[in-house]
Amino acid sequence: MKTPANIGEAIDALQSTLKQLAGWGCRGFDASPEALAALGQWGHVPPLDTSGPETLEEIRSDLGDCRRCRLAAGRNHIVFGVGDPKARLVFVGEGPGADEDRQGLPFVGAAGQLLNKIIDAMKLSREQVYICNVIKCRPPGNRNPEPDEIAACRPFLERQLAALKPEVICTLGTFAAQTLLETTQPVSRLRGRFHSYNNIKVMPTYHPAYLLRNPDQKRAVWDDMRKIMVLLQIPL
Repeated sequence: MKTPANIGEAIDALQSTLKQLAGWGCRGFDASPEALAALGQWGHVPPLDTSGPETLEEIRSDLGDCRRCRLAAGRNHIVFGVGDPKARLVFVGEGPGADEDRQGLPFVGAAGQLLNKIIDAMKLSREQVYICNVIKCRPPGNRNPEPDEIAACRPFLERQLAALKPEVICTLGTFAAQTLLETTQPVSRLRGRFHSYNNIKVMPTYHPAYLLRNPDQKRAVWDDMRKIMVLLQIPL
C-alpha cells in the first residue's frame, strides 16, 4: 500500500476504504453517509470570510420599504440617517418629526437647527458627524415611540453603530439613552457623565426639542458637549 504523502491523502484513503467496507456489508463502524461526509471535511480549511463589515448602504438596503411596525402606515419617508460614515461622533435622537418625515432627513426642523448650532459651537460641522434616530418613522402627532416600535427598529440602529464605529455616541433625549443603555433611568439622571455601549463612550443629554421649551437647560447640555470635546481632543 502506498504511503500517503500528507494528511489530506490519508483522509481520502481512509474514506475510500470505509466506503468499500460498507459496500461489502461490513459492520462495527459508522459508515453512514453523514459520517463519511463529516470525515471528508477533516483537514479541509474553510474559506476565509472576505465580505467584511456591513456598510451603511447595505443596512439601508436591507431596511427597504420597511413594514415591520405600524408606523409604516402613516409615514411619508423613512429617515435612516445622514453624515460622515467615518464620523468620530454620532448623535442619536428619538424619532423623526413632521419636517423630517417630509424631507427624509434627521433633525431638519427647529430642533435640528438648534442641534446644528450646538455642533458648530463644538467646532465641528454637520458633515463631520453622523445623525440618526432610534426609530426611523414618525410616530403620529410626534408622540413617544412605543416599546414594540423601538424593538422593530433597534436592530437597524445597532447595525448602524456597528458600521460607524464612532468614538463617542451622544444620545439626545430619554428614549435614545434608555434604548442604548438598557435602563429605565431618565436622562436627567444619566447626563453629565460617560456610559458605555459596546465599548463606545456614550454621553446622554437633553433633546434639542426639550431645550426649545426649557432654554435654562442649555448650560447643562453645553457642559455635556464640553466633556465630549475633551474626550475627542477638540480644543475648547
